[in-house]
Amino acid sequence: MGFPGTWMTTSGSMIYRVVPKCACSTIGQIMFYSDNGSFFDGDIHDAQHGLHKWGMEESRPAIEHAVKGGETFTFTCVRNPYTRILSAFFDKICGIQRNGNRYRGNLVPMLTQQYGIQVDGEFDQIASFRRFLLFARDTIAFRKPMDPDIHWSSVAGHVSTLIAGGGRYDHVFFTEKFNEGMQAVLDSCPPAHAVDPANIPRFNESEGHGPKRAHPVADYFDDLSMHLMYEMYKQDFDLFQYDFEDPGNKMPKGPVDLEEVHYKLGPRAAA
Repeated sequence: MGFPGTWMTTSGSMIYRVVPKCACSTIGQIMFYSDNGSFFDGDIHDAQHGLHKWGMEESRPAIEHAVKGGETFTFTCVRNPYTRILSAFFDKICGIQRNGNRYRGNLVPMLTQQYGIQVDGEFDQIASFRRFLLFARDTIAFRKPMDPDIHWSSVAGHVSTLIAGGGRYDHVFFTEKFNEGMQAVLDSCPPAHAVDPANIPRFNESEGHGPKRAHPVADYFDDLSMHLMYEMYKQDFDLFQYDFEDPGNKMPKGPVDLEEVHYKLGPRAAA
């Protein structure tokens, strides 16, 4: 299995397990800047130099050695499940991607045909989103009509792969408290080029892909929607301290318990 979704600075100062829709573009740019003294010119996901990525064959030995060695500061960033899946819907389902096409080609036409989702013109955002939730649940629970996509598969599932491979996190922080959490990372492994998370651009590569959210977060989630969310993301709510009962409260209720994360997502939990 290896360490999918894992990035590391070329200096070996820090390791990051990417979680899609959890500030990964901004984190990647900070890592790139910390070694190179400048931000990557473009989407950091496209960078083929200046940053080790598990997706690049030549980076794998260095990443594997560092993760298993346990000496390199390792972290990830998590997000409220309600706002994360809304972001995925507006970006990947409603939006046009950087290449000028819909996400995953025929995905949206299939959703229109099989789930009645409408995303063109002045559509009913709440109705279409709730139908998208049914689709997302089907992919996660039944792997039908397709396997779950990385942008709406659970945060815990992403985080667990590094632990399953023998790695261990030193820090898990919240998208909702980004500056504080990222600063703690930088304080723990001072970079060659200083960077202040509070005074850099937010590299939201999905911004502008789709329509703006027209309603408060809570309006998108009725009782059935909340039931589906709990079915899909119970572990995310519990492990990462988010409030399932109130979709309008995006803030975590308390700090992440790293020992609990490693215990519940580690090999013994999978046994």
